[in-house]
Amino acid sequence: MGRSVSCAEASRQPDNAAGGSMSGSSHVLRDRNGAAYLGAVVVSGFGTSAMMLVAGIWVMTLTKSTSLAALVTFLVWAPTLVGPVIGAVVDKVRQRRLVLIVSNLVMAVLLLSLLLVRSADQVWLLFVVMFLYGISFVASDAAETAILPSAIPDNLLADVNGLRMSASEGMKLVAPLAGAGLFSLLGGSAVAALDAATFVLAAYLCALIRPRPGLPVTTGAESDHTEGWLRGLVESTRLLWHHAALRRLVLVGSVTMFVAGVGGATVFAIVDQGLHRAPALVGVLAAVQGGGAVVGGLLAGPLMKRLSARLFVAMAVVLFAVGVLMRATPSLSPVVVASFLGGLSLPWVLVVVATSVQRDIPSAYLGRVAATVHMLTFAPNALGQALGAGLLVFVGYRMILLVAGAIALLAVLGCLWRFPVDRKQAGEEAGRADEQVPARPTAESVDAP
Repeated sequence: MGRSVSCAEASRQPDNAAGGSMSGSSHVLRDRNGAAYLGAVVVSGFGTSAMMLVAGIWVMTLTKSTSLAALVTFLVWAPTLVGPVIGAVVDKVRQRRLVLIVSNLVMAVLLLSLLLVRSADQVWLLFVVMFLYGISFVASDAAETAILPSAIPDNLLADVNGLRMSASEGMKLVAPLAGAGLFSLLGGSAVAALDAATFVLAAYLCALIRPRPGLPVTTGAESDHTEGWLRGLVESTRLLWHHAALRRLVLVGSVTMFVAGVGGATVFAIVDQGLHRAPALVGVLAAVQGGGAVVGGLLAGPLMKRLSARLFVAMAVVLFAVGVLMRATPSLSPVVVASFLGGLSLPWVLVVVATSVQRDIPSAYLGRVAATVHMLTFAPNALGQALGAGLLVFVGYRMILLVAGAIALLAVLGCLWRFPVDRKQAGEEAGRADEQVPARPTAESVDAP
């Protein structure tokens, strides 16, 4: 399973909306749709985290090539670059819940095909499956973003997105170790079979999601009948660009993720040159960062109810920038704290952006806009990793981190600076969107039982 509010008031939805005084993690778990969705995130996240690690190990074991092993990660992330196209296709599906169900079941079948991989000559099949894995990620993320507003009460969206982040990051703490252990005992086929089973279970849990009572049930976006596919894609891009408040949050998120990629590329240099420790310390720092991400996801929902979107993102990026700068110190304790701060703050940025898209974008465009946002936030991370790795050849890691931290702080200024046109543009865009598409949320993105 994969996955901004136009003004301060929109980020603090009243607790009496839809679900009465429902708020917080416990209320999410009492909600049928919220519990089913988070359950799907947990089981599929476990399988995915295990498989992502094992796929590279599997290729390395069969081919003895580090470059081919690294190609696995690239193939998984490559479909993100065409995310808007995949999102536009998702928007054409009248019952978007079926996208989640079908994509999970298809991936289960594809993973079972990996049982045929026995030698280096068959590694190509692993590459194909992992590329399709990446396509399913993008499609599922777009479908989830479109479904959640009509399945989850508006005042619980931030909590659900935060818990999703915690659940996903929590699986990254345990699943890779479990996957590596299973690979050592039974081989890659066993891990592929386990991942396939988690996809089947996730499909069942997605099938339990239903539209909220009282929402009008439609069969699809009316715009699908009147606009061409390419025109719809262009319109969704225009809609995001002219939504000034959301555009600002997405741009700040892109810069933050770019800085995260640059900083992430320096981790081995930090451990080796700065701390003079064994490379195994990288695993410890990753676990600390994962723990910070779990905490950050749990706190995201409550904090979004108390802070405006811009202020929340600004606070998150400040903490992130402080963490980046602390990594430049030649002492273990600040580096450990910096890893925790990075894990804590990045989920806040991503949760605010995801929740804002769900609240502010009309239902007919949610899939493709979500995919565009996914591309704009995650592609810079990969570019930052590549740039950081290249800079290490010419520049010391401390200089890289200092510049990266300064860029993050500049992003904070861009987030807090008030532009008088924001509210006017957002109002005009909302008016144009209301004339073109049905009011959101509707139940069109979740098929009726």
